[in-house]
Amino acid sequence: MDKRVYGVLGISSIMANWNADFTGYPKSTQNGDVYGSDKALKYPMKKMWNDEGKKVLYIKSMKFSADGSLVPKTLKERYEEIFAVKDLKDTKESKEVLSNLMTAVDVKNFGATFAESKNNFSITGAVQFGQGFNKYEDTTAEEQQILSPFRDGSKDSEKDSEAKNSTLGTKITSDEAHYFYPFVINSMAYKEFVQLGVTDGYTEEDYQNFKRTALVSATSYATNAKEGCENEFALFVETESDMYLPNLTEYITFEKGDKLNTIDISEVASIINAVKDRVKSVEVYYNPYTTNLVSGIEDEKVFNIITLKEV
Repeated sequence: MDKRVYGVLGISSIMANWNADFTGYPKSTQNGDVYGSDKALKYPMKKMWNDEGKKVLYIKSMKFSADGSLVPKTLKERYEEIFAVKDLKDTKESKEVLSNLMTAVDVKNFGATFAESKNNFSITGAVQFGQGFNKYEDTTAEEQQILSPFRDGSKDSEKDSEAKNSTLGTKITSDEAHYFYPFVINSMAYKEFVQLGVTDGYTEEDYQNFKRTALVSATSYATNAKEGCENEFALFVETESDMYLPNLTEYITFEKGDKLNTIDISEVASIINAVKDRVKSVEVYYNPYTTNLVSGIEDEKVFNIITLKEV
């Protein structure tokens, strides 16, 4: 693939919790800015690929231990499972291990740090995400008390009044948040590995697979906390391989409306139009049922992110 790709992925979160910290509240910086980590965005993509039967290395998988407990598999065990290797320690050729790693769809996109059985590899992924900051200023956290149908058996005692009551739980959500993630795809990231003969590099097929998944994975990933999180915006700017653009999320604004919200990328348009002779194509995806789009990028193609049909 002889090009670079710059873009933005937008995720809406309505009465949901896109990315919680260890307290259960939506992740935020010290000054209170709500954001989502790149891991929160990558996981639904990896889960979608895994559900499709593709090889995904860096995802939790479980097994029963010798004492009958349910525990996560080690990296070595996960590698042996997806690549049908009896024992990684018996693999003497590092080239074989590296070649296997580069066939895993998550490694091919996001890279990996692999240190198992005398094989130590650090692979910088072709796809790099920044942190996704929430651009809706009036976001607030909502804490809900949840009544369990069971009492706490650990407090069984005639003198313990709490033993007679059902336990309480807590669910924390954002009333509304709109996260915008910047990303860049460097098709030359695996140049050295191509020379070593362990991969054919980051291909157009790899890019189209990433793009397909990036447009729907947040919507498809429905857990109790993530139900209410949806893909609402995407921007893909394909440029010459030696073209460098800034973080495009810095030039995007979000405004809450009575009926329709507004995503304004007119400042992004000013940047892209100024270098249009080095831009190969621009595609914008948004949800027209909830959002007005303000753009102005020359020769852009605009699509409905739900139907994927051109608007």
